Formats: sequence, C-alpha cells, structure tokens
Amino acid sequence: MSADPRHYDVIVAPVITEKATNLSELNKVVFRVAPKATKPQIKEAVERLFEVKVKSVNTLITKGKTKMFRGQRGQRSDVKKAIVTLEEGQTIDVTTGL
Repeated sequence: MSADPRHYDVIVAPVITEKATNLSELNKVVFRVAPKATKPQIKEAVERLFEVKVKSVNTLITKGKTKMFRGQRGQRSDVKKAIVTLEEGQTIDVTTGL
C-alpha cells in the first residue's frame, strides 16, 4: 500500500492537546483534515499514510470565532477534525511525523 499524493491533502495536521492525548489511551487519534474530506477519504488516507487498520472515523466541524484584531473585528476559520479509532494493537506516533 503506497501513499497517493492526494492523501497528504486530506490530512492537514495532528491535533496535540490534552484531550487528544487522553483519547490516545482509548486507541484514538485526532487529526485536522480538509474541510471537504469525507469519512471514507480520511480512513483511506490514514490507512495508507500510517500503515494501520482503521476501525471507525468520527468528524466534527468547529465554527470559527469572531475576534478583535488591532481594533478590527475578524473571523477565525472553521476547522474540521477527525477522531480516528484504530483497531486493537494498532498505534500511531504523531510526534514523529511522516
């Protein structure tokens, strides 16, 4: 299984937060993904890039907040995240990169 260049467009970055780290104990990994990425695309990308078996994919979209920047109102971008559940015995070390 080789990685297709399109797979690198689906997975944007791993999410490294306290909550995401706690999910890793449950065999789950959190990634920022492209806004138009679908669950089957995310599953295929993770399986090909990291050479693991994916059990399920859950997605969520965090709406961007309105913030003040130098006295002007600005809008942060919406972010799509994917919580990927791996099969038993499979692991991904997101700190090493690809």
